[in-house]
Amino acid sequence: MRVLGLMSGTSADGVDAVLASFTGPPQHPRWHLDAHHFSPYPAELQHQLIGIGQGQPCSTAELLEVAEAVTEQQALAARACDPTGRAQLVGCHGQTLWHRPPQAGRRGASWQLLQGPLLAELLGRPVVFDFRSADLALGGQGAPLVPPADQALLGRSGGWRAVLNLGGIANLTLIPPVSGPQRHLPVWGWDCGPANTLLDLATRQFSGDQLTYDADGAWARRGRIDEALIERWLNEPYFQTPPPKSTGRELFGQADLERRLSELGNRTPDDALATLTGFSAAVVAQELGHGPQPIELLVAGGGCRNGLLMEQLRQRCRGLIVRPLQELGIGEAEREALAFALLAWWHARGHRGSLPSVTGASRAAVLGVCARPQA
Repeated sequence: MRVLGLMSGTSADGVDAVLASFTGPPQHPRWHLDAHHFSPYPAELQHQLIGIGQGQPCSTAELLEVAEAVTEQQALAARACDPTGRAQLVGCHGQTLWHRPPQAGRRGASWQLLQGPLLAELLGRPVVFDFRSADLALGGQGAPLVPPADQALLGRSGGWRAVLNLGGIANLTLIPPVSGPQRHLPVWGWDCGPANTLLDLATRQFSGDQLTYDADGAWARRGRIDEALIERWLNEPYFQTPPPKSTGRELFGQADLERRLSELGNRTPDDALATLTGFSAAVVAQELGHGPQPIELLVAGGGCRNGLLMEQLRQRCRGLIVRPLQELGIGEAEREALAFALLAWWHARGHRGSLPSVTGASRAAVLGVCARPQA
């Protein structure tokens, strides 16, 4: 079956679309990546989405218009990736506005903005969306959802294999080895903390909205990293909490950036960006200590294009082979869209797509809701 996967992450920079083919058993599918396309959001829409995600006041009428705009942008990306309409099914994550992990005595909730039935009509194909709700209803975090797809798509190696996504938020997948006493252990996965969220917000602020990100970490390279401050930040509650756990802009957004900048005092923007970049890498290095020790770290996501961030990762994750996921045939911008294409295929096959070992849910669930175009 050919499936379109559509993903827009925490950075809200646009939509990654992939067209993929899946055959064979659900747990060990044969797959082929046929096409990839990135469609950037218009600047005003990105500004609105980031603002709403930071708690900016928004009327219900404006929110409705934003939902329509997001849905239309998803359709544009889908058509650009699959212009001849070969896909039989679409898996669309939508745009996360707010994520609330479970807390003591209170279930979690997560809001991915999308008008699923509208997207199904625009594309003339069934659309699987709202992937997180079933896991949340079962007491899970609702995130991350990509780890079981990582195992199915990448397979296992001779030791624990780690997959790192450097999106707005950094998240990890740990895949058990193919042989040995730990081969029967489940996949692990969790959100580590900030990857690009604080960096992008700081770059916007320091450049007066002239820059949306620090290309290749060039700006940060001019500064000095405050290691003592990073060590203090690593002792904060989220980083001391073992998995399962998930997070987003709600915790690591504008307010968090302002607090960290105040702790940096009168440091220059160069030093601030350097320290925030080192912090993003240090978070991952520390979080790797929460699970089994992997032998390699495969890196995907927009942070792969930040040369300084990658250098910091290699420096702080000593003993690990750190290499791009691209070397295994999945581009850094393709991984999550491909995962949601697989999750949609699993939905169509009735295959449970979540893992309690990752989300903490009471049991695995078939993920997503399917909207079909009217005949």
